[in-house]
Amino acid sequence: MSDELRYLSLCGMLGYGYSPVSLENAFADKLDFIGVDAGSTDPGPYYLGSGKSFVKTLQMKRDLSLVLKRALDRKIPIIIGSAGGSGARPHVERVLEVIKEIASEQDLKFKLAVIYSDVEKSLLEKAAAEGRIHPCGGSPEFDANSIPRICNPVAQFGTDPIIEALKTGADVILSGRCCDTAVFAAFPIMKGFPAGLALHAAKIAECGALCARPAGANDSLVVTLRKDSFTVEPPDPERKCTPDSVAAHSLYEQPDPYCFYEPEGMIDMRNSSFEQTGERAVTVRGTVLVPAAKETLKLEGAAFCGFRSITIAGVRDPNAIANLDAVEAGVRKAVAINIKNITDDYSLRFLRYGVDAAGGRLEAPADPLPREAALVIEAIAPTQDIADTAISLARSSALHQQFPNRKSTAGNLAFPFSPSDFKGGEVYEFSLYHLMDMEGIDLEFRPEIIEVGK
Repeated sequence: MSDELRYLSLCGMLGYGYSPVSLENAFADKLDFIGVDAGSTDPGPYYLGSGKSFVKTLQMKRDLSLVLKRALDRKIPIIIGSAGGSGARPHVERVLEVIKEIASEQDLKFKLAVIYSDVEKSLLEKAAAEGRIHPCGGSPEFDANSIPRICNPVAQFGTDPIIEALKTGADVILSGRCCDTAVFAAFPIMKGFPAGLALHAAKIAECGALCARPAGANDSLVVTLRKDSFTVEPPDPERKCTPDSVAAHSLYEQPDPYCFYEPEGMIDMRNSSFEQTGERAVTVRGTVLVPAAKETLKLEGAAFCGFRSITIAGVRDPNAIANLDAVEAGVRKAVAINIKNITDDYSLRFLRYGVDAAGGRLEAPADPLPREAALVIEAIAPTQDIADTAISLARSSALHQQFPNRKSTAGNLAFPFSPSDFKGGEVYEFSLYHLMDMEGIDLEFRPEIIEVGK
């Protein structure tokens, strides 16, 4: 085993971009591999359910087109995780199309390994019947009745499938939904580096330069891993890592400051140290892995709920702002009366930006109330036509809705757009965000090899 391994995290998310200067500086020295995560549940369930990507094709193509040929020329493997944003088959295949387009335009030929992470609904039904599916991260108990409505269920696997793909000698690995850390920890673990350090370094590397200052997921990070430590340094000279910035990012999306969990087990940071070892570099020591007691697999799936329509308006009248509860109650009553002969299968939601839209009604209203507010009304129904009808009724009712101390019969709302109503399309909700016990289940994610450019 080599005593040292050096790799590049291209950026915090494929398509978020990075500085060409960062790429030049990273390639100035040896690189063992290049990794880039491409997935997140942050934008919500729509993208998994619909099979669409939240990062646009031109963005992904830009990021890959700058690095692909250079990596191939130097025989540096590229690992892409959770392709297309959510990592289901439609997302993976869209990124594969982008890679093939680049290969055709740049006359490239290489071996690519694809790892699909899709899960059959029949497996979900079996696992649910056997009591194998358990809540994860505060999710409710799994409702097996939602399985028929779930679209594109995936498993978020760890390092093992990527290690198997690396062993094929693939130049590019295109992975479906996987843990962010797996993208960057698989190669080091395969090469025999300590798993605790490899996974901690991967946790920091997954977001690119977000651990540096100025922070940003739209730039690169170089990681140098050794048997007893790792060092992180942004290749962009305008950024620098500090002990506090790297330690803070170790806590990214984690509830416990002393550890985080991956499929491989608990990454124990109780004895981790963070030391400035260069003007822009930080070295970390002391992190260890406590192996998992049993094998589990995280599942993700989005269930179809209907169609959305929204309207957005400004509210300036101080009496209207003070009486938005009364406005909402009146609108709900008016819509219920007027839509009764059409349907009763719909829902309305009112968001009062500037008042309590972000925080909800968990605290007392501001005093004084804001000078103006934005009112967003959402309707969800089984069809787009019914959702459009519900929002049209809600908007017209809110426009002239009575409230205490109202002084005129003019409109209550100022609409910034015409048309005032917007079709939101399909609506999904996370119904599967759970752990599955794997004992006795034969489920493997084997790489499929594709010769690109032939």
